[in-house]
Amino acid sequence: MMPPPKDPLITLSNALILLVIGVNLALSGCGTPVSVTKISEEEAYLAATRNPLSGDHMSDAATAVLHRFNLLEIYEKQPEVALKRLYQQALEDDRRDILFALAELDYLWAKSLPFQTSKGDVTPRAQDVYLEAAIYAYLYLLGPGTDPKPSPFDHRFREACELYNRSLDDAFRQDDSDQIILKNGQRTLRLGTLTLALKTDELHWPLAQFKTFHAAETYKVEGLTNRNRSPGLGAPLIGVTERSMNAPNGGTLPITAFLRVHGSLKTLAKTKNSLALELYSSYDDLDVLVDGYQIPLQADNTAPLAFRLNDPDLWKVGLKRFVFGDEVEKHVLFIQPYEPGRIPVVLVHGTGSSPVWWAEMVNTLRSDSILRHRYQFWFYQYTSSLPVPTSAADLRETLTSMIQQLDPKGKDPALDQMVVTGHSQGGLLAHMTAIDSGDRLWKSVSDNPYESLHVDPLLKTALKRALFFKPLPFVKRVVFISTPHRGSFLTKGWVRDLARGALALPLQLVQGGSEKYRELSSQLKLPGFLQGQAPTSVDGMSADSPVMKEVAALPLAPCIKAHSIIAVLPEKDILKGNDGVVEYSSAHIDGVESEYIVRTGHSAQGHPLTIEEVRRILLLHLSQQTPECTNMLSVR
Repeated sequence: MMPPPKDPLITLSNALILLVIGVNLALSGCGTPVSVTKISEEEAYLAATRNPLSGDHMSDAATAVLHRFNLLEIYEKQPEVALKRLYQQALEDDRRDILFALAELDYLWAKSLPFQTSKGDVTPRAQDVYLEAAIYAYLYLLGPGTDPKPSPFDHRFREACELYNRSLDDAFRQDDSDQIILKNGQRTLRLGTLTLALKTDELHWPLAQFKTFHAAETYKVEGLTNRNRSPGLGAPLIGVTERSMNAPNGGTLPITAFLRVHGSLKTLAKTKNSLALELYSSYDDLDVLVDGYQIPLQADNTAPLAFRLNDPDLWKVGLKRFVFGDEVEKHVLFIQPYEPGRIPVVLVHGTGSSPVWWAEMVNTLRSDSILRHRYQFWFYQYTSSLPVPTSAADLRETLTSMIQQLDPKGKDPALDQMVVTGHSQGGLLAHMTAIDSGDRLWKSVSDNPYESLHVDPLLKTALKRALFFKPLPFVKRVVFISTPHRGSFLTKGWVRDLARGALALPLQLVQGGSEKYRELSSQLKLPGFLQGQAPTSVDGMSADSPVMKEVAALPLAPCIKAHSIIAVLPEKDILKGNDGVVEYSSAHIDGVESEYIVRTGHSAQGHPLTIEEVRRILLLHLSQQTPECTNMLSVR
């Protein structure tokens, strides 16, 4: 049977449909309106975490909110209009993700705005938009509402924390520099006129004593292995202090600024003192309480240290003083103001060195929250070409004076638990804070009574302060690092002669010329290399020095504990080896609580294993604090 004839119109219609489909497929390359493309794991991570903190793109989460309210295209062309509409939506819509989007989009917009605007300019200042971003981020994280607070596993939670912290940095800048201006007052925002109250109750330091504040995050730190940051909320600041009794040469404090928002988005502009900017010392490692939640504070303890030590003269001064005998104006260098309740750790540098060479150790030790909370670090600086007994006398007198200056009424028990740590020659000075010389040092250089000495009165007094002393009653522990208790094998005769010819001793030591010293040396039993010539620190670190031989033999005071950290080069036998400057046999002394060997060169104070051993010792010290030493010449 023949098929029925086809309707020509139907046939033509089918053909046109097939033609349109074919053209569409050809134009689309056989693709589909929705597709997926294989990408690498790195690309996937970058796509998922893209946000204004790392570039000029909004996140997928913020894009979704704008799209929900048909504001995506408007934001691209008129961000202020889109943000105003989204703010109006947030007043009526309790969904927390709108607050997140407002925080991110405000931050993104603020990046394009000027910090300074001309008179009559209607464009908002960047600082004000950043402050709004911080407020929105706070309300998203901690604000009231029926929508549950975000989970810490939500990537928006982590981004909002960083948006809050970075926005705070920028909200209080004077301009586009790193300097931060902190003060009470009103801020006129698009949210309304808000009253800001500055709170310094927990800072424990008068605000008037600060010269400047700087945003820690704007600084790159170099020269220190670790940058110690504590995660949390708040803007880490560097507080630069004026000179004062508690900070004799000024200093820097790590501070965290925390913005507390009172009320909800609806009530914010109507709330009196709606904003509080609270300042906290990062040494205290504090949390803040917000509506029953303990919120950790973000902190940066490395940037303030690096800021304080960013001075070329500090790094060169040690060698300069060693060679030219320059006098030290202030022996104790404070990198943080004195605070009662924190035990001083005094760090004494070695020959030709300076306090800043302790930076690696201090930075690492302060990363430990227990040590940071319980200790304060003082750097001792001195002219390292002076005779060792003279420098040791300066150390004892300086520490005694500093204790009396900081705590004249003796109310701070932490000051009576001092730890003195010395590297190389500094270890010899530390040793001489912890022993009772009696008359043994004098007898090592004279067979006659001290009283029978006939020399210039000033020189006789200098001898007495250097050779007759008691242990300091507030020193309870000493740590020796690479210390030549029995001299250095490098201080041979020709080295001593070369050093003596190159060094310029301070005027107060040689005042009156060599004639007075020859008169003195004729009445003493000195080795040949000290006859008729003023001694230097190199002479004092000679294995032939009679005074230092006797110091090494003296026992520590009963109430003082000591520890030795001895460097030995890796390829050498420990008992017969050395660190390139000091032999093990010279660095080893009996009577210490512990002896630790680190396989490195002489400059061991920055070695990670040395630092870890000092950390162990300081933690031990907290559990073994001893009562004040008795029957001593110096008393508090």
